Amino acid sequence: MLQFKSIELKERESINSYLSKQNYRASDLCFTNLYCWGKKFDTQFAVTDDWLFIRFKDNNKRISYLKPIGTGDIKKGLEIIQEDHTQFDTVFQIRGLTREMMDEIEAAMPDRFDYKLNRSVSDYIYTTEKLTHLKGKKLQSKRNHINRFKRENDWKYRSLTGNPALVKECKSMLDKWMDINIEEKDPSLLYDDFATTLMLDNFEYLGLRGGLICVDNEIAAFTIGEPLTTDTIVVHVEKAFTSIHGAYTIINQQFAENEVSEFTYINREEDMGIDNLRQAKLSYQPDILLKKYNARFKE
Repeated sequence: MLQFKSIELKERESINSYLSKQNYRASDLCFTNLYCWGKKFDTQFAVTDDWLFIRFKDNNKRISYLKPIGTGDIKKGLEIIQEDHTQFDTVFQIRGLTREMMDEIEAAMPDRFDYKLNRSVSDYIYTTEKLTHLKGKKLQSKRNHINRFKRENDWKYRSLTGNPALVKECKSMLDKWMDINIEEKDPSLLYDDFATTLMLDNFEYLGLRGGLICVDNEIAAFTIGEPLTTDTIVVHVEKAFTSIHGAYTIINQQFAENEVSEFTYINREEDMGIDNLRQAKLSYQPDILLKKYNARFKE
């Protein structure tokens, strides 16, 4: 039986030794997300010589698994998590499966699973070139927002990468942002605040990179991301004051321009089924909508 345990900071190197060998571009397969959101989902891990196993609870508190990550026999990896699940009284399910992962599972265990699209956790992926230059008629409104922001504000971009003093200042901005937005009474905001604070507190250790926008020498927006695969960086956090027109648009563009030029793609994660967030992410015309599916045994 596997010995699962909670994900702690000290496990980063061990877990990354498995994650660094995958190229699915899925935002779930990132130590920072697994660790910083671990409290909400009770995320745990176990390892064998060949596999990294991730177990967590979904929003309905049902035990779920990610696809085993490693280089061994995938059929064996799947059998291991099936055996582990026998101790629980919930339905066995694997979540966050991309089409590529599904194909691998089907090749190993044909016609054993039913797959259901989980649109709310599908990832939005854009080319770095697109988010940097915002070319074309469909992105004209983004350029308009940026031009208005630049006209109306005395602003500058500053990198958080290698600048711990600025990272610390972002915590004060986050507190102000939460004070403004907490009235939405969205319980996920508290987890978001907790996760973002963990990222800021452990920015260098987690290998994060980021940037901020100052307006009149006050932080108006900041963003945090990190390398996900050899060609993709993932954006974990983007905070801005909506009272400043274009603040979200400019931090998005400036992060792409200044921090991630060596990556072909930027994964801006999922929309969580929130309509406003979905429309905002669609408005940037994603180059890849990385659809994710849940798998359960056929009845």
